[in-house]
Amino acid sequence: MNVLVTGGGGFLGRAVCRRLVARGDTVHTLHRRRHPGLDALGVIQHLADLRDAAAVRAAVGRCEAVVHCAAKAGAYGPDREYREINVDGTRNVLDACARAGARLVHTSSPSVVHDGRDLEGVDESAPYARRFTAAYPRSKAAAERLVLSAAGTVPVVALRPHLIWGPGDPHFLPGLVANRRRLWLLGLADRTVDTVYIDNAADAHVLALDRLRPGSPLCGRAYFITQGEPGGFGAWVNALLAAAGVAPVRRRLPAPPALLAAALLEGGWRLAGRLGLDCGEPPLTRFLVEQASTAHWFDISAARRDLGYEPRVGTAEGLARLTAHLASHPASHPATHPAAHPPEAAR
Repeated sequence: MNVLVTGGGGFLGRAVCRRLVARGDTVHTLHRRRHPGLDALGVIQHLADLRDAAAVRAAVGRCEAVVHCAAKAGAYGPDREYREINVDGTRNVLDACARAGARLVHTSSPSVVHDGRDLEGVDESAPYARRFTAAYPRSKAAAERLVLSAAGTVPVVALRPHLIWGPGDPHFLPGLVANRRRLWLLGLADRTVDTVYIDNAADAHVLALDRLRPGSPLCGRAYFITQGEPGGFGAWVNALLAAAGVAPVRRRLPAPPALLAAALLEGGWRLAGRLGLDCGEPPLTRFLVEQASTAHWFDISAARRDLGYEPRVGTAEGLARLTAHLASHPASHPATHPAAHPPEAAR
């Protein structure tokens, strides 16, 4: 079939595109710049901004389905830009699907239910958070609500992949490696978290695409997508660093002083912004502190039941694949692609 993948040049979007192309679908993508790797796959690229409603409608065209991976990610930034891209842009995609009669698989985030406290084994009945310390989760919650509320007119489903990692990651691991000399583990002890390997996250999107039909049990629902192997956050961070040949992080800092430092840094960055200075993102934010110092792991029984989802690549195998990939592709080593910090901490 004809499928549009928004954000097809991104980490998750590329993985979804590869699966769809491999099985014979005609794949279109929507993003702002051309990606030679997608050209090599035979993908039809539409270069446009999600905020351009007419361009989004043109890209959806006669596609039977859309996988909406595109979003502005990050741990800090003004609400306006996140809302314009993540909420208004999603509204444009949703409206285009309604016009074209296309079904929609929307990539959301578990951060929509995380209010800074521990989430241990929760399922999709967990309510949306009432407070957010960053624009990203706030905008993703608004976008998910918007998508699911349209289930009466458009077949829609929302997936919540958590902390996506693996070969080709342009954000999380490069951020860890770039900041390895000033990394601290937060909290007095490791908190349990879920993650998801890139291949498993992509598989979940394709499964949802195939099973989503008007009247199906998926329509209008959200699903957590993880490895199903929760473990310590610090242990996972150090396993990723080991795959990149980097020494582990040993230092720990209690969460309260880290939260205070993050709040002060955010205040300083806001003041700089009002003075017309662009300082990028602070080295620490309250959102990142909450993500790194609280438990957040999820019951994926619903995804197993309704999507037929089963993580095919276990964590140990995923780490072995990542290690081998970095060893055999020096140009893709995170040390050559430094990032300020992991902007996809919520996924």
